[in-house]
Amino acid sequence: MSTTVLNGEKDLMETTVPTVNTHIGLETETIVIFSVLAVVAFCVDIWAHRSDKPIALKQAIGWTLFWICIAMGFAVFLNFHFNGEVASLFLAGYLFEQALSVDNLFVMMAIFAWFKVPDVYCHRVLYWGVLGAIVFRLIFVLIGTSLFALGPIVEFIFALLVAGSGLMMLRKKDDEADANADFSSHFAYKAVRFFIPVFPRLCGHSFFISQTQVQAELQKPENAGLVLKRHGPWFATPLFLCLAIIETTDVMFAFDSVPAVIAVSREPLIVYSAMIFAVLGLRSMYFVLDAMRQYLIHLEKAVTVLLFFIAFKLAAGASLHLFGFGIDISVYTSLAVIAIILGLGIAASLVFPDKRPSKAASEDARLQK
Repeated sequence: MSTTVLNGEKDLMETTVPTVNTHIGLETETIVIFSVLAVVAFCVDIWAHRSDKPIALKQAIGWTLFWICIAMGFAVFLNFHFNGEVASLFLAGYLFEQALSVDNLFVMMAIFAWFKVPDVYCHRVLYWGVLGAIVFRLIFVLIGTSLFALGPIVEFIFALLVAGSGLMMLRKKDDEADANADFSSHFAYKAVRFFIPVFPRLCGHSFFISQTQVQAELQKPENAGLVLKRHGPWFATPLFLCLAIIETTDVMFAFDSVPAVIAVSREPLIVYSAMIFAVLGLRSMYFVLDAMRQYLIHLEKAVTVLLFFIAFKLAAGASLHLFGFGIDISVYTSLAVIAIILGLGIAASLVFPDKRPSKAASEDARLQK
């Protein structure tokens, strides 16, 4: 008799305990709010940076905070429109995408340095790079979330991919590999040169110049003696070669980052909005990281730890579903772990700075000898 009562009480508790629903699907109102926020903020950014001017650190920090506020505004909307767990899923994905973007931005710095692109043109290249990232992220998110729906086996595969990305970052030789990289052997570089003639000098912020413009450029004293091996009605400039390599690099980066962010949330709209708000703020963050790179030396190590955490989260969840043992890490735990690891990476960079002389300092010392 008592057993029956206990079972009845248990059933009553199970029916009265509310479950938090994080499935939002492709709700029209959320899509509209997300689209309006992203488009309006993007247009404001474009208008403010419509001319070729160098972006100072103070200005870059201001615009980075602007994009963070836009993302937080969308998180507040998700919290009131759905629930706190949906907002936490978005914040976890947003923070993780921001963290993963650090390594991608460092590679972009190396590409700009190799092509000797002036700071006044970097924002223009990054603008077109962001537009490409928006399209490719949409494709990868749709494919990735569809694959995750196939079952735990796919989670194991994605866990291996994310762990592989972490191992690649562990094997990276700090700044030396990027500084000594030769992008003339890059696939995108060779592809552009195969399909269209290339003028070897920068021509303002132009990605392409006509035959008439080429003739005018050849008359300039600094281009005296320049011989073109190929001719055509249009020529690509080194700025377009730079953009092509950055776009290709971002595709490979998205191939690694999308599975990691999907591991936080399987909802396509949450994943895509988190990634897009992070990507839209990359242009401003680029100039912040470029100025503070020597002070954030342990941040990449924190990103590597995050990748292994996400790989563990995927594998542990898949094991629980397949074999009955494992762990299902909640969204709040994921959000806390991501924030703590990133905070530790920044704190470690401040407490244990790089004691080696910077490249600029080394160059000054060499010139003084």
